[in-house]
Amino acid sequence: MSISIGIGLYAATRVHSAKDYVVAGRSLPLYIVIATVFATWFGSETVLGTSATFLQNGLKGIFVDPFGASLCLVLVGVFFARKLYRMNLLTIGDYYRLRYGRTVELLTSIAIVISYLGWVTAQITALGLVFSLLTHGAVSAHAGMVIGTAIVLAYTLFGGMWSVALTDFFQMIIIVVGMLYI
Repeated sequence: MSISIGIGLYAATRVHSAKDYVVAGRSLPLYIVIATVFATWFGSETVLGTSATFLQNGLKGIFVDPFGASLCLVLVGVFFARKLYRMNLLTIGDYYRLRYGRTVELLTSIAIVISYLGWVTAQITALGLVFSLLTHGAVSAHAGMVIGTAIVLAYTLFGGMWSVALTDFFQMIIIVVGMLYI
């Protein structure tokens, strides 16, 4: 975790504007973008939930997620990413503000926050469990959730999207090595 904070502090040196903070200056290398998408979608639900669903329901049980979600990301990339990139937007809400006005931008932003609450809660819960397991109960799951959330917030606040992308790259390496080891 201290490595993640260190990465966040390093990333903060690359932030010189709001554009750098929110979208990493639109200059992330492709391998970092791929790692960020991988680390974002290959979280606790994928590692724990998908494997359990596969055991219960077979391939049809996991068709929607992660395969369906991955297909959606590819389709958005193929059909919409270039146009949205050229519009020089920072957020999804920016698009809705330009197209439909401020009210729709706010409603969209609220809907996005609400839709992510369950996902983020699951990630924080899993992080707390990992802390508890790795310390053999010396750190409770609840304390692990608080510590982990504080660390993620710290490196995100320091370096914005740069820190998120670079820590995702580092964490993707850890995930892949860990999965290969298992």
